[in-house]
Amino acid sequence: MAKKSPRIGLRIGFMGTPDFAATALQALLDAGHDVVCAYSQPPRPKGRGHKLQKSPVHELAESRGIPVHTPKSLKSAEEQDIFKAHNLDVAVVAAYGLLLPLAILDAPKLGCLNIHASLLPRWRGASPIQRAIWAGDPQSGVTIMQMDEGLDTGDMLAKVSVDLDSAMTTPRLHDILAEKGAALCLDVLERMAKEGRLPGEKQDESGVTYAHLLKKEDGRIDWSQSAAKIDRQIRALNPWPGIFIGNDQNRIKITKAVLSSESAKEAAGTLISRTGDVVCGDGKILILKHIQPAGKQAMDVTSAINGGYLKVGEKL
Repeated sequence: MAKKSPRIGLRIGFMGTPDFAATALQALLDAGHDVVCAYSQPPRPKGRGHKLQKSPVHELAESRGIPVHTPKSLKSAEEQDIFKAHNLDVAVVAAYGLLLPLAILDAPKLGCLNIHASLLPRWRGASPIQRAIWAGDPQSGVTIMQMDEGLDTGDMLAKVSVDLDSAMTTPRLHDILAEKGAALCLDVLERMAKEGRLPGEKQDESGVTYAHLLKKEDGRIDWSQSAAKIDRQIRALNPWPGIFIGNDQNRIKITKAVLSSESAKEAAGTLISRTGDVVCGDGKILILKHIQPAGKQAMDVTSAINGGYLKVGEKL
C-alpha cells in the first residue's frame, strides 16, 4: 500500500460518475486529501433484472464514508444551497454528466477543476477518447481545466500527452488517460494549495473540435471507406456502441480486426477468404478476427463461417 502524503489542507468536493472518474477519486483518497463530499449520477437500472446500480464513484465514495449526493439537476436553489454548504476550497470534476450552473462553479473558493480526456481545445465534449482514435489522431492526452459555463471552454492549467499507436483501443486508452489524469490533478491541487487560484492558458478557438455523443448507428460499417478508417472505427467504438453489419434482425458485431498489407479487386465489403479477409473501399484488405452474431457468444471467423453466419464470396 502506497504511503499517504501529508494532507494539504484543501476541502475538496468530487463530482464524477464512471470508472474514469473513480480512478481520480481513488488517487485523491490514496494521497490523503480531504474529500468531504461526492456527487454522482443517480443509480440506474442495469442488467436483465433491471436492478438499480450505483455508479463506480458512488460505490467508492460510500465505501470510504464520504457523503454521496445524486441530484438529477443542480439548477434549483435548494441543490445549490446544499452544495454551497459544503464550504469547499475546490471541486474536482471528471465525467460527471451534468453541466454545472454558475452558482455551482463559483461556490468553491478556488472554483471547479475538470479532468478532461483530450488535448484541449481538440475534442471538447462527451466522447473524446473514442473520437481521437477514430479520427486517427497521432496523440491524445488529458487537460486539467479551470471550469467556466461553457462546454469544456475554460482556461487550461496543465496537460499531459499520450502517443497513439496503430493498435490503440478505447479501453486501453481510457485506462492510460484515467491514471495520467489522476496524477496530473494531484500536481495541480498541490500547486493550488500553495499558490491559490492558478493562472491558466486560454484555449485557441481555431483548434476547437467537438466529440459529439456517440449513437448506436455510429457503429455501422460502411465498406466503401478505406480499410484504415474502418480499422480505427472498430478500435474506437468497441465495446460501445459496438461495430456491426447487417440489420436489426440479423445483426453481427465485429469485435476484432487487423489491417492487412494485401489488396484485392473484388467489390467493397466482399468476404474473400475463410481467414476473414474483407475488401474495403480503397481495395485494401481488413482481416476480421472475432465476430458475435445476435444472441450468440463471440467466436472466431472460421467458426462463424462453419456455423453459417458468414459466407465466403458474399458482400457483408
